Amino acid sequence: MNDTAVQLITFVGAMALVVSSLLVRRLPAADWVKMALAWVAIFGLVFLVIRTWQAVT
Repeated sequence: MNDTAVQLITFVGAMALVVSSLLVRRLPAADWVKMALAWVAIFGLVFLVIRTWQAVT
């Protein structure tokens, strides 16, 4: 098994944990979308900060 396959399996497992935890909480779909957008924004900002820091150094 190559490295990409292992990363894909890990990603799918992590997403299964996230989705299952949201299903157990029985939140409305609108709240799911808000949370998903908030997490995308957080990770996007972290990505931009790291990318900018790498470009500067």
